[in-house]
Amino acid sequence: MQTRTLDDASRALFEDAVADAVPIACDRVHHEPPPPPPIPRQRTHDERAALGESLSDNDPLALALEGGDEAVFLKPGMAPKVLKDLRRGRWVVQAQLDLHGMHRDEARHHVAAFLAECRQHDRRCVRIVHGKGHGSPGRVPVLKKLVLGWLAQRQEVLANCQARTVEGGACAVIVLLQEGR
Repeated sequence: MQTRTLDDASRALFEDAVADAVPIACDRVHHEPPPPPPIPRQRTHDERAALGESLSDNDPLALALEGGDEAVFLKPGMAPKVLKDLRRGRWVVQAQLDLHGMHRDEARHHVAAFLAECRQHDRRCVRIVHGKGHGSPGRVPVLKKLVLGWLAQRQEVLANCQARTVEGGACAVIVLLQEGR
């Protein structure tokens, strides 16, 4: 590659042409715009999810944290305040069913009949005593798990929770029913 040099006349002519030009502070020019700042997309997604959970009607974590490891049920769409009031004993228990000594099929039949009778007589808050399971093989509370499962499947059950200590504690469940027809 050949390098050309300017003679004195050409140099003088060039300097005369650019005499009023202002030199650039930097000798390099960068035409590409800087990249945009990084957007924390996962953080934005997490914040939206947390906001959605806090505004929803059904927060299973809050329900579990409030009452410890007890079993609870709240029908979707119901306000958490309903279950909170049920747990704190603000509903008056209007009827009770005792399942002591019953077998599975017998207990299921009695629970269904009891709930139907309660709805017919417009009883909204009831207690079902399932016991501790001392008569069961291995002394495991078989009826407790069954009763909780049956209640969760029933259309008329709005909420249920373990009874307070004075109402039977871990041996009973308090159930809130829809209004009678």
